[in-house]
Parts: sequence; structure tokens; C-alpha cells
Amino acid sequence: MPNPLLTPSPLPFSLPPFALVRDEHYPEAFDRGMAEHLAEVEAIATNPEAATFENTLAALERSGRTLSRVSLAFFGTSSSLATDAVQAIEEEYAPKLTAHWDAVRLDPRLYARIEAVHGDADSMAALDPESRRLVERHLTEMTVAGAGLDDDANAALRDLNSRLATLSTRFEKRLLADSNDLAVVVDDVAELDGLTAGEVSAAAEAASEHGHDGKWLITLVLPTGHPHLASLTNRDLRRRVHEAQGARGHRGNAHDTKALVLEIVRLRAERARLLGYPTHAGAALADSTARTPERVMELLGRMAPAAARNIEAERALLEEEAGQPIEAHDWAFWSERVRASRFAVDLAEMRPYFEAERVLRDGIFFAAEKLYGLTFHERDDLVGYHPDVRVFEVHDGDGSPFGLYLLDLYTRDTKKGGAWMNSLVHQNELLEQPHAVVVNNLNVPKPGAGEPTLLTYDETRTFFHEFGHALHGLLARVTYPHFAGTRVFRDFVEYPSQVNEMWMLWPEVLSNYAVHHETGERLPGELVERLVSAQSWGEGFATGEYLAASLLDQAWHALGVDEAAAVPDVEAFEAGALEKVGLANPLVPPRYRSTYFAHTFSYSYDAQYYAYIWSEVLDADTVAWFRENGGLTRSNGDRYRRHVVGIGGAADPLESYREFRGSDADIRHLLKRRGLD
Repeated sequence: MPNPLLTPSPLPFSLPPFALVRDEHYPEAFDRGMAEHLAEVEAIATNPEAATFENTLAALERSGRTLSRVSLAFFGTSSSLATDAVQAIEEEYAPKLTAHWDAVRLDPRLYARIEAVHGDADSMAALDPESRRLVERHLTEMTVAGAGLDDDANAALRDLNSRLATLSTRFEKRLLADSNDLAVVVDDVAELDGLTAGEVSAAAEAASEHGHDGKWLITLVLPTGHPHLASLTNRDLRRRVHEAQGARGHRGNAHDTKALVLEIVRLRAERARLLGYPTHAGAALADSTARTPERVMELLGRMAPAAARNIEAERALLEEEAGQPIEAHDWAFWSERVRASRFAVDLAEMRPYFEAERVLRDGIFFAAEKLYGLTFHERDDLVGYHPDVRVFEVHDGDGSPFGLYLLDLYTRDTKKGGAWMNSLVHQNELLEQPHAVVVNNLNVPKPGAGEPTLLTYDETRTFFHEFGHALHGLLARVTYPHFAGTRVFRDFVEYPSQVNEMWMLWPEVLSNYAVHHETGERLPGELVERLVSAQSWGEGFATGEYLAASLLDQAWHALGVDEAAAVPDVEAFEAGALEKVGLANPLVPPRYRSTYFAHTFSYSYDAQYYAYIWSEVLDADTVAWFRENGGLTRSNGDRYRRHVVGIGGAADPLESYREFRGSDADIRHLLKRRGLD
């Protein structure tokens, strides 16, 4: 059978032909794709004609089509289908692909041609704005990557990049294995008191799949805090779940990640020095909207003391409610009791109103139609990469086909923790690819047959958030592949997704989807009012756990080479870093501890986990704009689409934001939202 990845997909919207793709197709396609791409780049670099935009930049954008196709198909699904075979391919090809991209972006001949195009003022002036930006971005990215280094330094850089790619893949593999190994087995269903029938059913289903018939299994999630901790009445089970969550990666077994963390930090520091930066944070932020670690620390440092004070105020209320001192595994449970007793809000009471299908169709899709004119129609004839994956065809406001949206909702052993969005096909005009294909992944426990999928409040918010990324990927309309979809600065990419969370509680949207799955009753208005009035409750904890992780990320990557080499112990370093910023609170551990901090040691958020709150400055300011200008209207959506989500990376994001808002973002909206003003 011919390898289906070696030719363009014949399916609608160029959806990868997953029904035909086998694991063994990927290595062949990667090898072929890299060879083709290198040949194309070689032809560009050795072109005897003087460098021009067309024969250098446009040619570079046209190159590597096979490699792009296989990479999007593989990495767009590898976190969702992390089988042993897929992980083996990932571990083998991560260093190979890193070496390949180094061969391109560190090629001095290619770099010289791009410099020549950039230096021709007349030719640059004649280009349209997106083309000029393409020249500037390629030059900046190659410079930051180290294209200007001499031959010896170039070789050393490639070696470091290859080793880091291997280590990051190993970190991710070990974390998944340890998370599966630490799943909590429950012998008595009475211990699950507080969970919904659907959650109990999902735990029974998971136990059966793992050979624990007649028992229940609580699978772990990526962040430190497990959602079940807010509901379980059995304190000992809460403790067991919390301890399992925090034990990942530092048990001294085959899945331990501590040595990987130390080596990754050390090699990143070495690479930064080679590139001319004192620290990895300095190198990572050189090409971002923040620009420097100092600006990041200024923002995080401004918030940390207020968050610590708010945590103490919240702790006092929790212990008053509990009638005794609390521990970390008690926090979420008693926080919900305070929310119920002090603010008359019980988030568990809302869960029957958050049935997943209604959240999707009557909430998420409804808001997208109101704001952007998009409509979604399920395509049962198109096959995803797993039986759980659903495929929706997207149409624009004028009825024209616009792209595909794939949804992979449920958790499984081969799916890595958390929630995310990936692109499977990038829209761009240059390669005549008019539509995008995107996928959302969540990790919602799958209930037993016949049981409804009821989402928690946080899962519902996460669903809206991830769909914001999907919209970003779908709506962007660009000329060049380099700027497609969410290919923007790391500390800008979370902004549109955070804005989309706003519509979850927007009255017009909420009243349309929040319907009791049994009675058909709409979510009572007075409950919503109480929820809105209580939104600042818990922000001390939420801000504290997030800042602790962000500052921990910065601390690891603020180390110079000698400092990184001198760190003997991961846990001791972590404790000292948190103590230094006043967030070493055992009741509020970081959202991610170092040994399972996949964002920074595997997911390319290294030194950039701050991006969520950095983007939230723009998000909070944008929410204020929508409220000031009439909310969920097509005119507002069109303006936001034109200046933000519709441009991909084709324009400077902060300049575009100023065009949208009429000014820079005002941080006071964020401080007020988080109770830090």
C-alpha cells in the first residue's frame, strides 16, 4: 500500500487520511520529507542569482511541503495517541528533526541571502506589509537561533539542540508512564461520595479497562490540583489523590524525571551562553512581546505579595468553615463549602446544567456564530485519528466552506494530560491552501454507556478556552505558511483563547446552553448572579498557584552555566526559589512542580509559562472593551477578527492590538479581576 502521507490528502479540506495512515508510514514520510526539504533549501542557498524576495523568502516558504504535511499529522495527534509505537517514533525523530531544522535555520548561506534582501531598502519598500514582515521575521528568528555563529559554535549549538530534543521527549514519556502508574485504585464505592453518578461510572470504566474489575480508578490530571478534590467527602481519599498527583516524577523509579530536569536546565544554560545571552530566560524572551526577563519579573513580582496576602485571608475563612486547620488536599473541598455558605454558590449544583453536547452546540458554537457568523455541521463521513474524535465542517457567515474542527473530548491512557489545540492543516494563500483544519483535546472522564457527559465548571471554562485557540487557528487568513493560525509569539498566543472564556457566562450564551440535562430547566438566574458576584473568591489560591509555577519556571531559567551545574537537588532548588518570592506555602503548591512541569520541560513554554498572565493583561482589557461596546455582536466580532484573530502572525501583535483597542492595554482590569488592586 502506498504511503498516504507522501502525497497531498484527497479528502475535503486536506484532512489527513487517518483511516489509511499506519505507524510505520511516519518514519518513511519524515525521512522523505527531510530529504526533499534539504534539497530545496540547498537550491535556494546556492542560487547564483542575486537574492530577491521571490527567489529566497517566497522559495523558502514553498519548500518542505511533504515534511510539513507529515509533521502536522504526527505532532497534531501524538499527544492524543501516545502509544508505545508513537512514543518510540517521537523519541527517535525528535533529535533528527531538531538537527534538520538546525541545518536550515543555521545555514550561513541562507542567512546571508536573507540579510541581503533585508538590506535592500528599495526592494523592501516595494513589498506589501506582510511580505516585509516575513523578511524581518526570518532574519530575526535565524539571528536569535544562532545563524551568525562561526563553524565551531554552530556545530556545538546543533549538538545541544539535539540532546535537548531527546531529553524533552524522554521527560514527556516518563511523565505519562508515571501518571498512569500512580492512578488511584478505590475498593469501596462509598469512598467516592461527593462525585456525580457519571464520575463514578467513569471511574468504574477506567478500573475495568486496567484489569481492576469491581473497583474504581481515579486517573491523574496534569496540574497539581485534581478536580475531584473539590467534591470528595472522604478526606483520606482526597489525601491519596493529592499525594499521587504530587508524586509524579520523583519517586526514584524508572519514571523519575529529576535527573532530566537538571540536565535540561544545564544544557539550556550552555546553549544560551553560546548564543550570547547570560541565561536561557534571556535567550527565550529575546523574540517575544515581553523582550526581557526583567519585564516579566516586574509583572510577576508586582502580583506575588498581594497573592500571598489573599491566600492567607482565604485560608482563615477555610479553617473557620472547616472548624480545624486544613491541609493542601483540603483546600479545594473547603473552598467550595465557603463558596456555598458565604456566597450561596455551589459549583457542583451547576454541573447538571453543563451537559457536554449542549455546551458544545448551544454554547461554544452558538457564541462563535453570533460573534463571527461561523456555523458547524458534523461530518460523520470523515474519519478522525481515533473513534472518539468527531469532525465538524465549518462555514463562514456567507455560507462558504471555511475549514474543519475536530473534537477529542475524553481521557484515555494514551492521551497526555491537560487540554490543548493543534493544527492539522494550515491555511495560506501561497500554497493554495484556503482552509485550516484544527483539533481540540480535553481530558474529560468518559461515562459508562447511556450516562450523560456532565462537565465541571472548570472543564466548561477550559472547553471555551481551548475553542478560543481553535478559532484563532481557523480564522487567521494569511499569505505565507510562516504566519498561519496560532503561529504568533508564545506570550501572545494565549490571549485570544482567554478572551473566549468570557462567553461562558455571558447571559445570552449561558441561557442558551445551561439547561438541566434531566428536567430541561434553565440555570436559575439568581444562581448565575451569585456566581458572578463570587467570581473573585478563590483568586488568591488561583493566582498564587499559577505565579508559583511561573516564578519557578523563571528561576530555573535565570541560572547561568555555573549556577545550573551547581544545583544538586531539584526539590531543594524548588523550595528555595518559592521561598525567595514568598510563595513557599505548603497549602498552595505550584500549579506544576518541577518533576511534572511538562509546559517548561517538554511543551516549549520554557521560560515562558508567564505567557498566560502576560496575555491576560490584554484579555482583561479586551473583555472591558466588549462590555463597553455592546458585547456579543457581529460588528464587535468583525472588528476583533480583523485586528486580532484573523491576522495570524502576519502583523506585529501589539500594534494590531492598539489598532483594535485604540490604546495599549490597561493592567488595572487584570488587577481588579484577580483581586490584586
